[in-house]
Amino acid sequence: PSADDLAEEMEDVDFEDEGAEEPDGEAWESEDDEGVEDGMEAQDDSEVTFSLHSDSVFCVSLDPKTNTLAVTGGEDDKAFVWRVSDGELLFECSGHKDSVTCAGFSHDSVFVATGDMSGLIKVWRVDAKEEVWSFEVGDLEWMEWHPQAHVLVAGTADGNTWMWKIPSGDCKTFQGPACPATCGRILPDGKRAVVGYEDGTMRIWDLKQGTSLHVLKGQDGHQDPLTCVASNQDGSLIMTGSVDCHAKLINSATGKVVCVFKMESVTPKAPISEGEEAESNSVESLGFCNVMPLAAVGYLDGTLAIYDLSTQSLRHKCQHESGIVQLLWEESSAVVYTCSLDGAVRLWDARSGKMISEYRGHSAEILDFAVNKDASIVVTTSGDHQAKVFCVQRPDR
Repeated sequence: PSADDLAEEMEDVDFEDEGAEEPDGEAWESEDDEGVEDGMEAQDDSEVTFSLHSDSVFCVSLDPKTNTLAVTGGEDDKAFVWRVSDGELLFECSGHKDSVTCAGFSHDSVFVATGDMSGLIKVWRVDAKEEVWSFEVGDLEWMEWHPQAHVLVAGTADGNTWMWKIPSGDCKTFQGPACPATCGRILPDGKRAVVGYEDGTMRIWDLKQGTSLHVLKGQDGHQDPLTCVASNQDGSLIMTGSVDCHAKLINSATGKVVCVFKMESVTPKAPISEGEEAESNSVESLGFCNVMPLAAVGYLDGTLAIYDLSTQSLRHKCQHESGIVQLLWEESSAVVYTCSLDGAVRLWDARSGKMISEYRGHSAEILDFAVNKDASIVVTTSGDHQAKVFCVQRPDR
């Protein structure tokens, strides 16, 4: 390494130590930031920056088999498959005419699927870098690959959930209520899917029979649109999140609500004067810990709530300065990652509720992120038209 490289490494070391003493990190940032116009850009902890997008980058997924490839989609109507190690472009998923909002690899990394807002879905064979299938549905809300098969599932604004065999294109549809199917997840058994809708209802579908096994509506459902769904590792529990700020824990076998987690507002809402908007809050993301009976819920007001499933109680409240966009658990530990509108990725120890570390580098909000299997890297996408790769491996974890 050249002297410059060594100097940069030394700086990184400095940052870590000083940052640990100063929880907000501002005292040391300002000293180094002189001459930098945009404070957010001053600190870049990333290893690789992918900058072929010319507009906001909405989504990212890592290939599950090797974790060496990423696919990103953006507002520039483009999707790219690229190498995580050096940001090298593998191929462009061309032909979209609208913002690419969904992108992901099949379970064995053989195929990659890209979907745009208008409902055009394309599937590419990764090794051949060629398109093998495409289909047009109504406005696309979400899309997901089956965990064990070359089967793609997607939810659309007309309330339908679609399922295709790839590349043959054999198709099945699951008709929901006449409102958008806002979120969905295939359960780990691969036989059922849970889908949430804009009217606050949730359905568990039998994928083989095409029938609805359970419907949650009325008092059991949510009062507002569903924003996210998740399941635990064996699929016995489902969690749903909604604009109504409630997260519901559901037994997937019976379809019954086990408990409801409500976020109490700390400050009473002031009466709204004319022209002022009420501060909105909603559940934006949620997920289960694999190694302890814990669940995490991320809210638009910046609250990360860690709930204890065995006692059905709030265990920790971790406050962010700005709204949480998404959260992910590490596969084999009680560490939860959050990305937020302030452009930072944070790692939290769910046992203590303390922040482990924070990574910055984007000059706008982070819109999506992915963590690799051994929790050594995080790939983020942002409104600053970039995707970044952060190394988060720490010797003490």
